[in-house]
Amino acid sequence: MTVERMDPATVEIIRRRLEGIAEEMQGVMLRSAVSPIVREANDASASLFLPDGTVMAQSVSLPLLLGCLMPAVQRMLRDFPVTGMRPGDVFLMNDPYDGGTHIPDVSLMVPVFAEDRVIALAATILHHQDMGGLTPGSLPTNSTEIFQEGLRLPPLQLARAGVTDPQILRIIALNTRTPEAFAWDLEAQIAACRVAATRMEELAARHGADALMAMMLELVRRAEAATRAAIRAIPDGSWTYEDALDNDGVELDRPVPIRVRVTVRGDEIAFDFTGTSPQVRGPVNAAPAGVMAGCFFALRAVTGPDIPNNGGCARPLSVVLPEGSLLNPRSPAPLNARTGTVKLLTNAVLGALAQALPDRIPAANAGTSTVMALSGRRADGTAWVVTEVLTGGSGGSAAMPGVHGVSTDVGNTMNLPVEAMEADAPVRVHHYRVRRGSGGAGLHPGGCGIDREYEILQGPLTLTFRGERHFHAARGSAGGGDGRVAEALVIRANGAREEVRSKLTTVLQTGDRLLMGTAGAGGWGTPS
Repeated sequence: MTVERMDPATVEIIRRRLEGIAEEMQGVMLRSAVSPIVREANDASASLFLPDGTVMAQSVSLPLLLGCLMPAVQRMLRDFPVTGMRPGDVFLMNDPYDGGTHIPDVSLMVPVFAEDRVIALAATILHHQDMGGLTPGSLPTNSTEIFQEGLRLPPLQLARAGVTDPQILRIIALNTRTPEAFAWDLEAQIAACRVAATRMEELAARHGADALMAMMLELVRRAEAATRAAIRAIPDGSWTYEDALDNDGVELDRPVPIRVRVTVRGDEIAFDFTGTSPQVRGPVNAAPAGVMAGCFFALRAVTGPDIPNNGGCARPLSVVLPEGSLLNPRSPAPLNARTGTVKLLTNAVLGALAQALPDRIPAANAGTSTVMALSGRRADGTAWVVTEVLTGGSGGSAAMPGVHGVSTDVGNTMNLPVEAMEADAPVRVHHYRVRRGSGGAGLHPGGCGIDREYEILQGPLTLTFRGERHFHAARGSAGGGDGRVAEALVIRANGAREEVRSKLTTVLQTGDRLLMGTAGAGGWGTPS
């Protein structure tokens, strides 16, 4: 089918059908997974790709994970080209230094066949509850090398023509504290990809494989053209923005700066992170996959939602990441805590673009996902891990105030309900509420963070706490005020109080309490 013969309505229907398939994949994962961080918080994502690794359609889920799937699929294709694939094959990987993002996020890929050839690739990425390492949950805040963060998996073929390799599963099971949860969550990923394969086969049967492939390529072309047109609408120029992480988790009194220069020239845009901190000892370094995900999100945020969300959108974008820096570290630097880094760099990119588009881009979001992992052992000796992601506020904008307690920018996780937390861990949640007054003042105030308090009913439990914005507030815009910084406190059963300086790994005993208040966002406009 030539471009001239393509019916525009049919092409648009194919676009929506592909997006629907990606959404169905997402739904299958969330309904089938057993770990709370997936079934409740939705920490997983799904996408469809062309056989060359170009992303074709994405679920409405986490931009960070969706962006990280792109280099992971490209990496797996280098070792396993489509010419050697057979129906029933399954591939996976998680190595952050070889196309991955951080160790708990396992990427999985399945080829889709029609008319005896690969017409697409179905891929999922899911945050597994534990992959080994220093602390339960595989998120040690004090790691100093990646070997302390868990099991690294290079691109591997998990199944050949429908037959799973049991040795790979045995190796993983021996290196995770929660092998049963891992096995169930992995099956959820595979099931999602198989559903996508069935739907794509039905689509190819209806339209023909050649016609379907031609329309998918046309959608990529259209996305690139529309993105370039949207970039041309931004004034040419160059703008800088700086922000900083509280610390690296090891040197707790040393901030870690992030700097970006955004340059627009015609229909192309460049993000240059020269001047960002060199790589650090602690685990807040970010692999390039995560950085690119943040940059892709920022670009999509300013080019509009009507453009097909596929690989064509990324073609006008270039990114400079100095080697050996916080955003392109050399192995074996640790990087499990990269989420806060990616969120702040995304805020920095948007902050730079706000200088060119002040009425379109909100003030700074809280720019943090506070991650808390609790773990212990059951009466039979088996381990359990519950991970929670706590949100902050979104920035006020020219159009409206910010939103309280919402996952922003590259995050899109849901809150973990109190009932789910109390069912899966021996804790009592005393309150869960909006942290009033934490959003920055303004004509349109910033969104507030949240307050949450936990009491340990049965210890000892290991706590891993990974916060951000405890020392560097989210900035206001157009005369708006800054958001309030985050706070966290451990109150021991004997009354002793211990301040949490952004990041902490400790043991909690029966009667201990954890109190936390997440950061608010910046306000927009001078308060009236």
